[in-house]
Amino acid sequence: MTDDLDHWGFDTRAVRAGQHRTSEGENSEPLFVTSSYVFKNAAEAAARFAGTMPGNIYSRFTNPTVRAFEERLAALEGGATCVATASGMVAILSTCLALLKSGDHIVTSRSLFGATILLFNNYLAKFGIGTTYVPLTDYAAWEKAIKPNTKLLFLETPTNPLMEIADIARLAKIAHAKGCLLVVDNVFCTPAQQLPFRLGADIVIHSATKYIDGQGRCIGGAVIGSQELVGEKVYGFMRTCGPSLSPFNAWVFLKGLETLSLRVKAHSANAWELAQWLEQQPRVKRVYYPGLASHPQHELAKQQQSGFGGIVSFEVKGGQEAAWRVIDSVRVISITANLGDAKSTITHPATTTHGRLEPEQRAEAGISDGLVRISAGLEDVEDLKKDLARGLTQKQDAPCV
Repeated sequence: MTDDLDHWGFDTRAVRAGQHRTSEGENSEPLFVTSSYVFKNAAEAAARFAGTMPGNIYSRFTNPTVRAFEERLAALEGGATCVATASGMVAILSTCLALLKSGDHIVTSRSLFGATILLFNNYLAKFGIGTTYVPLTDYAAWEKAIKPNTKLLFLETPTNPLMEIADIARLAKIAHAKGCLLVVDNVFCTPAQQLPFRLGADIVIHSATKYIDGQGRCIGGAVIGSQELVGEKVYGFMRTCGPSLSPFNAWVFLKGLETLSLRVKAHSANAWELAQWLEQQPRVKRVYYPGLASHPQHELAKQQQSGFGGIVSFEVKGGQEAAWRVIDSVRVISITANLGDAKSTITHPATTTHGRLEPEQRAEAGISDGLVRISAGLEDVEDLKKDLARGLTQKQDAPCV
């Protein structure tokens, strides 16, 4: 089914790539729920394990449903190969442990998901892998932070939750001039709105839990890149260490990819409407959304993205108390830290996604006590405005109920 892949458009690849029909002639991709596979004879088993014959061995590292998801996502991102993992965090961990060793060094942005910062500081550090944090858009700082032992530059763009945008092409030039790899977390845009490989990235990371699933059902992640870096090194780590994606979750993500483009456009349209509306609210101090002209990287976002994404964050006047009042007043939007769901979600980053960071770390990342993050879902946007208006127009002394 992939003979004409190079000639297919994005939406065709999203529906058709990675499909290999069995002798049953199914139209929808099958779900292979098996832990192992039967060999014709001992010689075939030996050849499969030795790698001299292609084929399935054990579902920890070879499963047709997982492989279909990997092939489809790689086709959408434009990478040579993909390795699926049990979560987005494991995708980051697998990349780092597969490509780095004790004594190596990472340069990354201060604007990272809280768990990623803790992964670098609390766990990679135990293995002797150091990390330096720099402001996302200070490119001189990125270059200055690179040491002789720096092996990779890691970033999210847009960032979570402030929606900062990094110039991927510029960072790729900086990384490659110093012999480093550029790793881009593409969760917020997905390949439907941003293609980091075209801008010079070496590896792309995904939490498939978010927009790829699109309905908040399953946990999973993925690493996309070259055959050498991902197809051999990251795959080798996954095969040995076992942070595998389950076949069922892979099947759900396959279905999610079929509608990815449509959903991301709808998410973005709702987020754009909310961002403009929020800018007009007197109790909102600032809105963070790259589609707004007020966003500092608005022009860059227009250049390297085909859309502005479904996440909008805003700072409420009055700090945590006011932010919690907005959150506790919603009746339609779900109070949960997940994002990319068909259902709109709302969270308070300072006490949830970034709550395990020290106050100084949150301050460096720009996470204020009054910050609220919205993942715009697929509901009627007027209902979302009414839901938020309840908390934004409530009297300051009113109880949060």
